[in-house]
Amino acid sequence: MRFVDEYRDSDTAKALAARIAELCEPGREYKFMEVCGGHTHTIYKHGIADYLPEQISLVHGPGCPVCVIPMGRIDDAIHIASLPDVIMTSFGDMMRVPGSNGTFFDSNSEGTDIRMVYSPLDSLRIAKQNPDKQVVFMAIGFETTAPSTAMTLLRAEREGIENFSVFCNHVTIIPGIKAILDSPDLRLDGFLGPGHVSTVIGCRPYEFIPRDYGKPIVVAGFEPLDILQSVYLLLRQLKEGRREVENQYARVVPWQGNSVALDAVARTMRLRPYFEWRGLGFISHSALRLREEYAAFDAEQRFSLPGVRVADPKSCQCGEVLKGVLKPWECKVFGTACTPETPIGTCMVSPEGACAAYYNFGRFTRQRVKEVSTA
Repeated sequence: MRFVDEYRDSDTAKALAARIAELCEPGREYKFMEVCGGHTHTIYKHGIADYLPEQISLVHGPGCPVCVIPMGRIDDAIHIASLPDVIMTSFGDMMRVPGSNGTFFDSNSEGTDIRMVYSPLDSLRIAKQNPDKQVVFMAIGFETTAPSTAMTLLRAEREGIENFSVFCNHVTIIPGIKAILDSPDLRLDGFLGPGHVSTVIGCRPYEFIPRDYGKPIVVAGFEPLDILQSVYLLLRQLKEGRREVENQYARVVPWQGNSVALDAVARTMRLRPYFEWRGLGFISHSALRLREEYAAFDAEQRFSLPGVRVADPKSCQCGEVLKGVLKPWECKVFGTACTPETPIGTCMVSPEGACAAYYNFGRFTRQRVKEVSTA
């Protein structure tokens, strides 16, 4: 397949849906978690759930990096930005994430200088253009974006740029999945593995899931047929009594991962002892910080941070949504007080957030439109 349309062919989708239905055991309920927020958006944008039998439920997981950042880290970033002669830079989806006293946009209206960038290299360019300022990059994301931060650090070191630093908030996907598996709140039959993260880390890190928990996982692509084929592969494993890691996204994901990217991250970063995730609490060895060799580029060492833990608003149920315990429409403020224009929680802000997916594609209730059966 070479073209996007081929990954969205309705006849192929209906054929896959029929094969999926054949694999379902009568009377059995199946619950699969799509770890990545990109999968959630594909599922609801293209109505994938409507192609599946009623006995299959797809629930979303904690694979949205913006969504899992706790409010206290937003407050820390705003504190840095408020210091004299500081320019903070950030990816665009962070600009509207609320901290305890507002967003980056709100902070700018009060006099800070927080700029949206498309790459950490943009931040390095700003540092070169403003030698009298301290430029701090708000680094977020899973292993997908950590290599770009790492390569920027290596370049800053090589070029001797002294007014650039990184406020590192990179998280790692495996501990998050393990926290879900250890949670008593949710019983799962398998996982749609995150495609973007897996282009970096490969498939081997997921082997603990079938080995230790007896659950199958299929690393999935992001087109509609990718999702349907991955569900089919999960059901086939269960039908055949297998529990394995399969790579549906082999056209992009190498089994061993990207060694160059992994090496850059290993050279510049190390695991934190623990890190707070929104909705999941503190998870050990689940995030990255800069190595001591790169302390000169570490905003957490260059600046004094409040480091105060901030509780989520009581009306927001992002934590339960991130764990897959609640559907977004079950949240008390979904679609009323909390919308993309007036977000209360991170899940409504990020392009990968589950609440944003449900809101943007009209999934306000449990009702499903059975397009396949009436086509």
